[in-house]
Amino acid sequence: MNQLNISGYKFIDLSSKDLSLYQALLKEKALSLEIKGSILLSPEGINLFLAGLPERIKSFVDYLKEFSEFADIWCKESLSGNIPFKRLRVRIKEEIIAMKTPGIVPSKKTAPYVTPAELKEWYQTNKDMIVLDTRNTYEYELGTFDQALTLDIETFREFPQAVSTLSEDMRKKTIVTFCTGGIRCEKAAAHLLNQGFENVWQLEGGILNYFEQCGGEYFQGKCFVFDERTAIDASLREVK
Repeated sequence: MNQLNISGYKFIDLSSKDLSLYQALLKEKALSLEIKGSILLSPEGINLFLAGLPERIKSFVDYLKEFSEFADIWCKESLSGNIPFKRLRVRIKEEIIAMKTPGIVPSKKTAPYVTPAELKEWYQTNKDMIVLDTRNTYEYELGTFDQALTLDIETFREFPQAVSTLSEDMRKKTIVTFCTGGIRCEKAAAHLLNQGFENVWQLEGGILNYFEQCGGEYFQGKCFVFDERTAIDASLREVK
């Protein structure tokens, strides 16, 4: 039976004193629905990767949206033959995506979005742009967008240092950042703006949303995912 996989995030200021309550409530609900995966909570928001029977996942998302803080969270979906997680983990961390760079607050400042359809059109019209892959080396080696600029990084914490090596003439160029599901771009784009890059955009919903909306056009290879599937293709199906 097909399992529904979801990934989603939201940057929002959460009170540290409420995090333990969210942790307990979301863990209890997910366990009751036999859902596996991970939920990260921090003062900057929530990040989740979950899988289970479709009706149970939908029930969990409905429950999550009962909290006003998460009412508008957007989750990307894909299917798999099995649950690609061994257990459920609901953790509290300093950041929902670690960058270790002060002054980056996506809930207050980040770059505007370009939709998948707009990015496809920009490719079709040969727009003068730099498509910047913010992911790690082992991810983009499996697949990336046509003519994407890749950075030699092993973890996202290395992104700020890698940015410092970019040429000065890039500061006035149109830059479109992208990642798997969008969360890293929120911080990557914000950091670029803080460093004086003037025309920064981010791909809305990342590669997963692009696959859903536009298929695999202008993307070569497959997309790395952080679960036991390892990678998916443009139809959002597991590939070996």
